[in-house]
Amino acid sequence: MKHELTAVCSGAALIESIRKPESLVHLSLRQWDVLLRVCRRANLLGRLAEGVQAVGIDAQLPRQVQPHLVSARVLTAHQREAIVWETRHIEKALSALKAPVVLLKGTAYAIRGLAAAHGRLFGDVDILVPRPDLNSVEAALMVQGWASGHHDDYDDRYYREWMHEIPPMTHRARGTVIDVHHNILPLIARNSPDASLLFEASQPVQGTKFRTLSPVDMVIHSATHLFHESELQNGLRDLFDLDALLVEFSAQTDRFWDELPGRAAQLGLELPLLLALRYTHALLGTPVPDTLVPQLQANAKLSPISLHTLDAIYLRALMPDHSASRTWTQSIARGCVYLRGHALRMPAGRLTLHLGRKLVLRMFRNTSRSQ
Repeated sequence: MKHELTAVCSGAALIESIRKPESLVHLSLRQWDVLLRVCRRANLLGRLAEGVQAVGIDAQLPRQVQPHLVSARVLTAHQREAIVWETRHIEKALSALKAPVVLLKGTAYAIRGLAAAHGRLFGDVDILVPRPDLNSVEAALMVQGWASGHHDDYDDRYYREWMHEIPPMTHRARGTVIDVHHNILPLIARNSPDASLLFEASQPVQGTKFRTLSPVDMVIHSATHLFHESELQNGLRDLFDLDALLVEFSAQTDRFWDELPGRAAQLGLELPLLLALRYTHALLGTPVPDTLVPQLQANAKLSPISLHTLDAIYLRALMPDHSASRTWTQSIARGCVYLRGHALRMPAGRLTLHLGRKLVLRMFRNTSRSQ
């Protein structure tokens, strides 16, 4: 399966460069130029730089290349420290509240010191709190300088009544952004899980107010986030995150692989986990038990035709959106991902109205009224 799946991927060279950095000593400057550009586009330059350092080949690379890799390592290390520092401000803001605060995605990787945080660029801070505590959490953050950006009534309703988060909040002084979630999928999504299960299994971060998801839930959330997205600018980076999580957690306990499918079934999220395991194994060589993917496919009730269709879409759409690797089939695949992501997010009727409104607004805003 792996050979057949990777054969269609135009970004295979980028993946191999990150997986086997020792091969980079043979690249020409022209090849390096393309590789660096594509890595930046995919937000994977830091991961490439970490890999080069790990195998100790910096000195063997062209002198023109070395500053780019050093800069990437410095930047990702600084961002990792900055995101941990930012959590201290959030902890201070929420210190008086009794509600559990669960750190998600990159912030959780950094606070736990996981391998997935190394070489990774960080953006927003994502937290998960119980829905009944949303107003208290939002108010506490506002007191400490965070505020929601400008949203019209429709956007505000879209977030607060239909989605799994409130509008993003930006700190007035530092410009940092925090996304406050109450679930990992929208309330109106067809497979939105019971968030209380995530809180019950979450684990405390020693010495802080925070918690993180359990290892199996962290993997399932990462898979769910990736395969419910409507846009995949960071798709390949997120796939590398999943690879790092799977390798690290499976090495910690023999029970990890046994627990994953049962937990996914309990949360109703077998399909995103299936896709995560299938594509990390196919594209990145992640070691996955042979019986696990067929088991998840059967549990998810996914037909071979449906799986083949998803393969055709995601094996193209996950590749970096850069002219060096972009193809017309990738553009079609990304369009399919956009529609699929929205279809998973809301019912058909509401989706039609939502996308229709977005189209009209885009046309109106792009129409000059000065002529």
